[in-house]
Amino acid sequence: MSPSPQGPLLLGVRHHGPGSARAVRAALDAARPAAVLIEGPPEGDGLLALAADPGMRPPVALLAHAADDPGRAAFWPLADFSPEWVAIRWAQQAGVPVRFMDLPAAHSLAAEPGADHDEPDAVRVDPLAVLAETAGYDDPERWWEDVVEHRGTGGADGTGGGPGEVLGAFEALGEAMGALREAYGDGGHHRDLVREAYMRQRMRAARREFGDAYAVVCGAWHVPALRAKTTVAADKALLSGLPKVKVETTWVPWTHRRLARAGGYGAGITSPGWYAHLFEARDRPVERWLTKVAGLLRAEDRQVSSAHVIEAVRLADTLAAMRGRLLPGLTETLEAVRAVMCDGSDIPLALIEDRLVVGDVLGEVPDAAPVVPLQRDLTRQQRSLRLKAEAQDRELELDLRKDTDAAKSLLLHRLRLLGIGWGTPTASRGSTGTFRETWRLRWEPELSVRVAEAGIWGTTVLAAATAKAEADAAGAEELGEVTALAERCLLAGLSQALPAVLRALADRAALDTDVARLAEALPALARSLRYGDVRGTDATALAVVAAGLAERICVALPPACAAGLDADAAAELRGHVDGVHGAVALLADADEGLRERWSAVLRTLAGRDTVPGVIRGRAARLLLDDGRLPAEETARLMGLALSPAASPADAAGWIEGFAGGSSGGGTLLVHDDRLLGLIDTWLVGVPERAFTDVLPLLRRTFGAYEPGVKRSLGELVRRGPGGSSAASPASSAPEGFAPDLDPERADAVVGLVRMLLAPPGGVAAA
Repeated sequence: MSPSPQGPLLLGVRHHGPGSARAVRAALDAARPAAVLIEGPPEGDGLLALAADPGMRPPVALLAHAADDPGRAAFWPLADFSPEWVAIRWAQQAGVPVRFMDLPAAHSLAAEPGADHDEPDAVRVDPLAVLAETAGYDDPERWWEDVVEHRGTGGADGTGGGPGEVLGAFEALGEAMGALREAYGDGGHHRDLVREAYMRQRMRAARREFGDAYAVVCGAWHVPALRAKTTVAADKALLSGLPKVKVETTWVPWTHRRLARAGGYGAGITSPGWYAHLFEARDRPVERWLTKVAGLLRAEDRQVSSAHVIEAVRLADTLAAMRGRLLPGLTETLEAVRAVMCDGSDIPLALIEDRLVVGDVLGEVPDAAPVVPLQRDLTRQQRSLRLKAEAQDRELELDLRKDTDAAKSLLLHRLRLLGIGWGTPTASRGSTGTFRETWRLRWEPELSVRVAEAGIWGTTVLAAATAKAEADAAGAEELGEVTALAERCLLAGLSQALPAVLRALADRAALDTDVARLAEALPALARSLRYGDVRGTDATALAVVAAGLAERICVALPPACAAGLDADAAAELRGHVDGVHGAVALLADADEGLRERWSAVLRTLAGRDTVPGVIRGRAARLLLDDGRLPAEETARLMGLALSPAASPADAAGWIEGFAGGSSGGGTLLVHDDRLLGLIDTWLVGVPERAFTDVLPLLRRTFGAYEPGVKRSLGELVRRGPGGSSAASPASSAPEGFAPDLDPERADAVVGLVRMLLAPPGGVAAA
């Protein structure tokens, strides 16, 4: 059978509809057209031959982007069950020309965002929703299943029926869309008028070449417009003056999860995994689907037997019969699964919906597909490192002492610097050492656009990351931006970019007089030096910059802390003091004098009355932890801070700085009766009116303690001062503790401690 003598064969479809896909194949087999036109950008015509490549495995998408702005891009996704893909493969197997016929991407990408709407409040009509509502359905997906997916084209396997029956469904759907277009016009899809004018132009060109012996596969919404009698002049008028940009096109992998979003043709579907199953399973689709569900649940250690599958099939069939449906749909199968296999729980059902109803299938494109050089280099490294791009989340543990793992780490860090977020660093389990990294990987189709965008920086990942880092350093305005960039360069092993970054860092540090920004920048530099050590990177120049920054902080911090800070500013600066203290500990290995100078700064802060209490208390605590503040001096400073002359708010701030947070302050108070007694005495003497003001600070301080610490403190306070004392000196200690250190018991663990601290193959020094 050939296309109708009244005109070409117009096959109106639902994008990504398996029923439409089967019907298109049957219609093309029946009509045997001399050419096939498909909704899609004509710039993709040169790539259609790749659809026959064995390395092309849908879901894939045709990607078009502006040549000078890769971020301005559009996708046309195709799955195995997409009617357009079926038509492409049919034409290639039949040996007839196949071409795209939609408005060129050169015009659509040049249009301003939102140009599809003439009016900001325009309402776009969903044709399937209107038809479903007209038929008495409240769910368009359910209506589509009943009228298309479950009826096939005349046979149980979806391939039966004569030519008239095969084409009758397309005629009926076209008539329904014609009625909708009469009632709603363009339905709020104002850009469609321009697209349809171009499609008619392409059809006229096909008619001159093939007569009416060609077929058109497009969205059913467009069929009435393509049948309409319009003049060439009218269509040219709609197309005149359209903006235009130069575009580049290629194929990229797509995922079922992305098909579940409205994109590409504007036809996102909610259950791509289910639709793929309906397309692949030519017989007994419900039984095969429920067998897949059982396999998934068994893999998750749930007890599911063959009897469960049989009962679920029976229940799904019963539900479909009760509701007057030809076959069970997704709704009936999920209800049967919940009742029979999930014991009524929605938790395992959510897993089924995620893994099977949607799915994480990731397509593949052949190596012959055009890509930017950066993408080719990335693909080469992925293969050499055996780092496969996958659609589902997966965790990757790396040991940086191994060459392959270190190379994977460098690649992922370089990609992050380029804005290609394939991997996200996460906290490592079981180790806090710098030699271990944990990443969470997930490849999204949009990352192909990010790779194309990053291609302006270089042809390889290393060259592009280096150039991007140098450009970022030159354009950075804040000191914190440059220090963070230096850290990322060391993580990514960008030794060639470091000189430019360090020059920018030295320039910003020399000009910046804000001690808070200096203090915020130092910890990142210290971490960078540590990362440089574990990766074998020479960071000598960075150490010089960090040392100079630390010296400036030591000079500028005491005056800055005594400059009448409010509570928020004092709390922020207290955090910076913690950060600088940790950084000095890392830097002091190369400059022992730096530790002494920093300790002098802390002593100044701890003893200066004009410094806010939260900073004074924190400085005292840091000195005590480092063994640079005797217990007697600590008690004296606390006594001064909590004296009646001090304001309650300042005293509460001192307590928060000294004993707050996760710094082990609670444990310190449990083991030091003097400090606990000073706090207890002060708290009892706080006036009632002031107590309400300091209560939030105290709750924040003590509320962060571990439950066991809070119980111990409560017991000590309950006994009260001297509550555990007796005549003997031994009774002056808390219950369960001796009054003094037992040297013999302490010496018993020395050997074990030396063994733990000894380097591999060596013995710890005495």
